[in-house]
Amino acid sequence: MNVKPSFEKGINHAATAPAFLSVWDMHAYYGESYIVQGISFNVHEGEILALLGRNGAGKTSTLRSIARIGDPEVTQGEIWLDHQPLHNMSSHEAAQLGLGLVPEDRRIIPGLTVEENLKLAQIAPPIGWSIERLYDLFPRLGERRMQEGTTLSGGEQQMLSIARALARDIKVLLLDEPYEGLAPVIVDEIEKTLGIIKEQGITTIIVEQNAVRALQLADRAVILDTGGIVFDGTAAEVLENEELRSEYLAI
Repeated sequence: MNVKPSFEKGINHAATAPAFLSVWDMHAYYGESYIVQGISFNVHEGEILALLGRNGAGKTSTLRSIARIGDPEVTQGEIWLDHQPLHNMSSHEAAQLGLGLVPEDRRIIPGLTVEENLKLAQIAPPIGWSIERLYDLFPRLGERRMQEGTTLSGGEQQMLSIARALARDIKVLLLDEPYEGLAPVIVDEIEKTLGIIKEQGITTIIVEQNAVRALQLADRAVILDTGGIVFDGTAAEVLENEELRSEYLAI
């Protein structure tokens, strides 16, 4: 049985790194299962990072750990956002600092309209993303503003989940399987929107089983295998490396 390492606090290993988001020697567990095994990587401001790997590699656990969800339990390591330490924060505090997680199940609030879902998430007063600006970014949501959010199509619900994260004027967007179950034409639309979000300077980490689509969108890629990092480099390098794709991504 693996012995859980103790959580190291107060040591700023990443604050001087030329990165916007830094993960340093992060370890995380689900119960006794050792899921994230000492990973370290940097993400630069405005960059799109594809976090890839086979099922069970630790991708979603890494996203949830960065967002400070509490499950899995992070037992060691440091997470820094814009020189602020996330590793000692609650999920609520991390969200206030600018992290926005869009989970795989989208978490649309039942009984609320599209607009009510957005207004509930929005900071007051909005700094960068007013409701109308969100409707400009997602015209479909504007057309359905008074429709109950849970009655939207899968693609529209994904748009609402992303818009709801933006409504809090986030700095980092964490996307867990955003293309799952969506038609290619809807994926195209969401990717176009993510490109616009990138132009606004928002940093994005995307976990996605459709690795080719994620790599075509991303600037850089980190590939996980059994809880550790086996590749950290440009997305183009992965697309050009057939052996790497076959061994770790099955493509």
